[in-house]
Amino acid sequence: MTDEQRTARRIRRRWAKAAWIYGFMTALGCLLLGTFVVAIVASLKDNPLEYPFRFSFAQIKPINWVAAWKLGNRGAGDPWLGGFAPGADIDFEVTYFVPEGRDKPNPKVSVPKRRSGSRMGAVSQQEHATDYAVVSAIQEKETRSGVYEEQSGTFVSYGFKVTYPGEGPLIEKLPLNITIRDRKLKVVDSSLGGNRIERRGRVASWENITPGVIGYVFRNYVRTFNEAQSLETGRSLFLTWTMNSFVLGFAKVVLTLLLSSMAGYALARMEFPGKTGLFALVLVSLTVPVQVRFISNYLVLKDLNMLNSMWGMIFSGVDGGGFVGIPQVFIFKQFFENLPRSLEEASFLDGATPIDTFFRIILPLAGPAMGAVTIITFQTVWNEFFWSLVVLTSPQDVYTLPIGLLSFRNAYGVAGDWGLILAGAFLSMIPIVILFVIFQRYFVEGIASTGVKG
Repeated sequence: MTDEQRTARRIRRRWAKAAWIYGFMTALGCLLLGTFVVAIVASLKDNPLEYPFRFSFAQIKPINWVAAWKLGNRGAGDPWLGGFAPGADIDFEVTYFVPEGRDKPNPKVSVPKRRSGSRMGAVSQQEHATDYAVVSAIQEKETRSGVYEEQSGTFVSYGFKVTYPGEGPLIEKLPLNITIRDRKLKVVDSSLGGNRIERRGRVASWENITPGVIGYVFRNYVRTFNEAQSLETGRSLFLTWTMNSFVLGFAKVVLTLLLSSMAGYALARMEFPGKTGLFALVLVSLTVPVQVRFISNYLVLKDLNMLNSMWGMIFSGVDGGGFVGIPQVFIFKQFFENLPRSLEEASFLDGATPIDTFFRIILPLAGPAMGAVTIITFQTVWNEFFWSLVVLTSPQDVYTLPIGLLSFRNAYGVAGDWGLILAGAFLSMIPIVILFVIFQRYFVEGIASTGVKG
């Protein structure tokens, strides 16, 4: 075998090994992404727990998107979010399949009185479409013979109008029930895909026949903002929780960047008695979980009258462990140790003080470490659950987003409204994803502690 053949063989082996590794990682990524996609799809469903799980349902069919757009426009002049406003004039059709030997369904149409949500939404003041809607007499529009699910019979189409005469408020949704006597008859088509079949098949139900395209496809996401309302202020609790998490995250990121960088610089560059022992103590403190120290921290906040407030969360620092996060101090220390000492020596020769050297020379070079610390700190604060659950108990307006999502679980979980819970969880992920996309380059450089250029 010649040298060229040996070289070619090594190259082929190298590429084959790389192909196996990348193939395995791609398959693993697709597997993990698959569960993520299933969860997103489930968040769009009325019943995300249905079994067997289906990827084809009404909310993802383009024909229903077009119908929702038109109905939302006719209901309130809003094709995106829909509604039911004075002057609305909605034409609606439904088609039943009648097997041979059975009578026509003779359906009855009604606008039910449905409250939005449970607990928080159920006790809030609401207007109902049933108090303003007028439903016309239902009329048979078309009859034709055909086969459905290998069974011969007749397709019967009915049409009716729902109007909003006179003056009145804009109502968020227009629910609809169509009731028949024979539960063997099935709804095979309608102006808008229905939400569910109730009472053993006798009632076809729509949560909103004027939803708009966003209100129809992303109904659960819209509900997270509309149905969770503060009993004291009437504002959307989800927006309040999100803003609380943003304020808390911003405050802790700023304080952590300032104090952790100073502590890391002192441990990396300054000489003082007990420095080695102090750093060893810092490392040991990483092994102490927040559950061990939360009682003492809780009593301190109670004595300072800082419970149930953002100030208490800010004062107690990351995970209730104080202003300075230990992992963040370690990242800064390792980064500063890679900087050349000649930078500081030159500044000292020019008469700069240690504080001037730190803020004007060292800190501007610490972009990678600051990016890594920003992501780690904000993600920790944004997802903080245990300490927030201890400090923030009432009212609901002071909750952060994770605690707010827990209240979703308590309020809606018994009723099985997991679509709402999934929607809230996915909305809470968006800021973290955006933050990582913005700072990912600094995050990788900071963790690797690669130093600086130039």
